[in-house]
Amino acid sequence: MTPAARYQAAIEVLDAVLAGQNPEPALRAWGRSARFAGSKDRAAISDHVYDVLRNRGRAAALAARDVDAATGRDLILGLLHLQGISPADVFGQMPYGPAALRADEPALPASVLPDIRYDTPAWLHDQLSADLGVDLPTILSAMAQRAPSYLRVNIAKTDRAGAITALAQAGIAAHPEPRCETALELGEGARKLTQSLPYQQGLVEVQDLSVQMAMAQIEWPKKGRILDYCAGAGGKSLAIAAQSAADITVHDKFPKRMADLAARAARAGMRYHSRTDQELDADGPFDLVLLDVPCSGSGTWRRDPMARWRTTPDFLNDLCALQAQIMDRAAALCAVEGRIIYMTCSLLSAENEAAMRAFLHRHPQFDLVQSCRFDPISASDGFFFAEFIRKSI
Repeated sequence: MTPAARYQAAIEVLDAVLAGQNPEPALRAWGRSARFAGSKDRAAISDHVYDVLRNRGRAAALAARDVDAATGRDLILGLLHLQGISPADVFGQMPYGPAALRADEPALPASVLPDIRYDTPAWLHDQLSADLGVDLPTILSAMAQRAPSYLRVNIAKTDRAGAITALAQAGIAAHPEPRCETALELGEGARKLTQSLPYQQGLVEVQDLSVQMAMAQIEWPKKGRILDYCAGAGGKSLAIAAQSAADITVHDKFPKRMADLAARAARAGMRYHSRTDQELDADGPFDLVLLDVPCSGSGTWRRDPMARWRTTPDFLNDLCALQAQIMDRAAALCAVEGRIIYMTCSLLSAENEAAMRAFLHRHPQFDLVQSCRFDPISASDGFFFAEFIRKSI
């Protein structure tokens, strides 16, 4: 495919995304309809789509369109301006590229690029400024770029040097991340990971750096009973099991989210129990309750760039109410002198510091042990955790 044809394909995928499809299914659907496209073509088209979605607001502004009205064509035009690429090299390259520019489409870039805050909904601007302060432009600029990929070394089976060697033998480059002893940054050959022997043997698991850095700051019980209440795919339970002999129980309100956990646990050598919410009352209390709660995902916007546009004031309010309910449920399941670990992948104080303070107000039997927020400057994704302990009196 020519470069222009790749941009036209990206336009088609973007129109599907703007109509309501998620990016990955939309890309797969296009791929099924275009068997002629090679692996490099598909990778380039995917890059164009995600580059647009991470910079959607500014791309729309540079195409002289409102963000909610911009089409895939508008956004590709705006992206070209943002990246300093002449639209004449892409538009009008018939028959496979986008049609020539119309009179209402700017052929030249604006003299001043739009503010980076254009890439977030307007209603969030004041809140983000208050929450992130002077770091906001740097954080949002990082969110406009592709996120790095990280692995967690399963220290129950190997060390970091052993994992790097095993991955290299499988044709996958991985580099030690100095900020966390279990973390590796993936390099060339990353697409072969899930088919590789090191992955299938459970030597490594995919896990973001921010999560690993947070997990490293917590003293996980070496024995006793741990409940992962919002377990999802179980990545944090796997990380705990690699360093602890504690009895681990997993739960999720939507059990289908745990569908892959059995296979992952088998690879990693992890044992666990799965319980429904009703069964937990008979099973409790627990020495530690881990809460990786549903959240806005504002810390992962560069991985899921459409999430920022799906977030509305009502949606955020509903999330905060749900988070409070989950924290209250955890308080009832936590043993005396036990701990609650509250986690989000959010940068918003409403879901983090404010939620922490509100919990302590509702539950004076708990004290705060520590809290920490990570962002693309200090780590990788945005991530927050708070640790509470239930007092003995």
